[in-house]
Amino acid sequence: MTTHQITTRERLINAMITTLQHRGLHGAGLSEILATAKAPKGVMYHHFPGGKDQLAVAAIEATFSFLLHKLDTYMEREPDVVTALQAWILRALRGLDDSEFELGCPLAAVALESTADDVEIRTALKTGFAALRGRMADALVLAGHERQRAEGIAALILAAYEGGLLQARVAGDTAPMVQTMDALMPMLKWRREHEQYACCRLAAGGKTGVARR
Repeated sequence: MTTHQITTRERLINAMITTLQHRGLHGAGLSEILATAKAPKGVMYHHFPGGKDQLAVAAIEATFSFLLHKLDTYMEREPDVVTALQAWILRALRGLDDSEFELGCPLAAVALESTADDVEIRTALKTGFAALRGRMADALVLAGHERQRAEGIAALILAAYEGGLLQARVAGDTAPMVQTMDALMPMLKWRREHEQYACCRLAAGGKTGVARR
């Protein structure tokens, strides 16, 4: 069995992700990133001629790639889409808890600190968030949700995910995220069951409203 040998480029990206989690975009010092990666400045500019900003874009893309991979893994493992989403969210929450609330989501930190001048960074964030929403929406459609509704639910889940992690880190407590998921997930199951019932009623030529007595 072969073991993947991490490259210098990967070390630099991982170091940038860790620094973004700790300090955000503007607090990410080049010397700290290079020390964490154990790489000289010349090597960094060889891989990332655009410097820290280009490295930040690579870190954002790598983070989204990881999140999408984990989401796909849970979707394949769990037949119920809501259960899979819960597992995916709880994985992130466990990571935050294990770091004693020091390692937040690098995406939220960068998004909050970026300005209109950070075109490449914002483009990477926009593309990544759209990919996550799209993957969730596709899974929700397969589970029985109508497409437009699924896209709205996916946007809500992602907003709750990022906002919940942000609040949990500030509070130093998982409670804000747990409360959010406890309120959100049962609503998703009810909505799916309601839509499936409505479709069945329409297919049978019946009405979808509640019968009055």
